[in-house]
Amino acid sequence: MLRRALWLGLRRGLLGRELGTRRGGSTLDWDGKVSDIKKKIQSILPGGAWKPLYDTSHLPPEQADVVIVGGGVLGLSVAYWLKRLEKRRGAIRVLVVERDHTYSQASTVLSVGGIRQQFSLPENIQLSLFSAEFLRNINEYLAVVDDPPLDLQFNPSGYLFLASEKGAATMENNVKVQRQEGAKVCLMSPEQLRKKFPWINTEGVALASYGLENEGWFDPWCLLQGLRRKVQSMGVLFCQGEVTRFVSSSTHMETISGEEVTLKRIHEVQVKMDCSQEYQPVECAIVVNAAGAWSGQIAELAGVGKGLPGTLQGTKLPVEPRKRYVYLWHCPQGPGLEAPLVADLSGVYFRREGLSNNYLGGCSPAEEEPDPGNLEVDHDFFQEKVWPPLAWRVPAFETLKHHRLSSTLLLSRASCSHVWLVGKWTTVPEAQPDATHQEPSWTEHLRTGSFLVPTQKDCLCPSQ
Repeated sequence: MLRRALWLGLRRGLLGRELGTRRGGSTLDWDGKVSDIKKKIQSILPGGAWKPLYDTSHLPPEQADVVIVGGGVLGLSVAYWLKRLEKRRGAIRVLVVERDHTYSQASTVLSVGGIRQQFSLPENIQLSLFSAEFLRNINEYLAVVDDPPLDLQFNPSGYLFLASEKGAATMENNVKVQRQEGAKVCLMSPEQLRKKFPWINTEGVALASYGLENEGWFDPWCLLQGLRRKVQSMGVLFCQGEVTRFVSSSTHMETISGEEVTLKRIHEVQVKMDCSQEYQPVECAIVVNAAGAWSGQIAELAGVGKGLPGTLQGTKLPVEPRKRYVYLWHCPQGPGLEAPLVADLSGVYFRREGLSNNYLGGCSPAEEEPDPGNLEVDHDFFQEKVWPPLAWRVPAFETLKHHRLSSTLLLSRASCSHVWLVGKWTTVPEAQPDATHQEPSWTEHLRTGSFLVPTQKDCLCPSQ
């Protein structure tokens, strides 16, 4: 009996060692064996740099239903709504191509993260109201199993717009439209403004509009990461690379006016892989141009605007990079926690950043546009164009000149009407220009999917 017990114990120990070896022991260390095999093959074959067992996991798929060029909030929002509206999981293969996964130059993360409903167009107001609801219930939309909930650090402090005597009537009309669409906005006289915000100099102000609800700012980087995490869980594919070419076929036709037009159908996108000269072709049915400030360049690759000036084919996508500065400063005597995002008569804006009397702000250049190819920050622009109006409107900011000053670069984009474009491009039906948005509030992107509904899409006037 003792011998049998010893034999069984020894047998179990051997069996355990055998199983351990099979599961994770050194005799079947597959990673090591594969590495050794690669080295042996490279040493035997001529041209040792050739890698017959090259890892292709980073390459995009050979086929996709929709290719989205640009992986910022706009592109990720398009991907999210496409997957959310699909009839069954996996019915649509969506590929997002982003050339910079650090997002170091993306307008998404360089913006001030504002959301407002104080627009003049009903469409913009509706979009922003939905965005506010989306952000308020962010974890119902973007929750992922076993991942922590998102915290967007939303500051519901509102937007405060100031108007002169000349602009007061326009502000009143805009607020009327905003209220009709359901936005909570109030008008304030100079006396009411001084009582509500005693740190403001009201000289030159005839009227002010203040957002009471669903306005403020949040962390755009957190929203970006939340969208990316969610769409990956929904099956969206990602590729780090740069779209360099579209392969298309052509069809010739004549318009009612007699103009000959060539319609192109994109059926393949060529992606240059990151840090490599390798190109990967991807067959597709639809391309969404969500490249932000670089959307005009992507459109040119597709042949948009390559025709004669003044013709349909010569009409370019009206998007180009615009360089904007967002400055950060510290002012111990500055406005407190109740401070909204203030848009001054001069075009200068500012808002509170955090809880330690830090502020963000800037303004658009009134004269010549700075070169977007030069990423250097112009500190003189703050001293000459931003700080004087700030100190005039908020006297406490007189002291900020003696404190540390830093700034960042925001690549903005502009179109003929400064609003984003939705729909097919006439001469390239498979190219969807979903490129631009109105500054400084950009969260209207979040409702991209809703415009798949025809009745809502019809409300967007083609001239806009």
